[in-house]
Amino acid sequence: MIDASLSEANQKMHKAVEVAKDDFASIRTGRAHPAMFAKLTADYYGTPTPFQQLASFSNPEPRVVTINAYDRQALAAIERAIRDSDLGVNPTNTGDLLRVVMPELTEERRKDYIKLARGKAEDARVSVRNIRRHAKQSMEKELKDGDVSEDEVSGAEKRLDVMTKKHVDQIDDLLKHKEAELLEV
Repeated sequence: MIDASLSEANQKMHKAVEVAKDDFASIRTGRAHPAMFAKLTADYYGTPTPFQQLASFSNPEPRVVTINAYDRQALAAIERAIRDSDLGVNPTNTGDLLRVVMPELTEERRKDYIKLARGKAEDARVSVRNIRRHAKQSMEKELKDGDVSEDEVSGAEKRLDVMTKKHVDQIDDLLKHKEAELLEV
């Protein structure tokens, strides 16, 4: 039972780290990359649809992303969604595709993005700690029910703490990398 709780907690913590990685990828840096558009959706025939289902992306230059819609009808909706997003860019519609040029980040904008990244990292850490708390409560319930001994629970809690620290450290490393990327001029 305890091993199942630990295994489930490890999977959930790993998933929390992956979500943090995706969140960091969506924060724009000085360079353009298609992952910036991963969380955006466009209103396509009345349904919010992820960009990946509507268009293909390419990076012809370091600060330029071109978006080629599969359906020309979706081009205006994609353009509107990008304009309304918090990316701070204004796409150019050439009729066939959208061209998004990333402006140079100002020092103030870089600091704002670092704050945003730190907030997302803290959310991920809180998520990992909540998973730890739930696993610990599950183990204490098993102890109370008499299914396991105190020694087993104490050993499992130590393993859970090591697992939690490992995942929090991964989040901190991702944050450190993202901050360095944002400060790079």
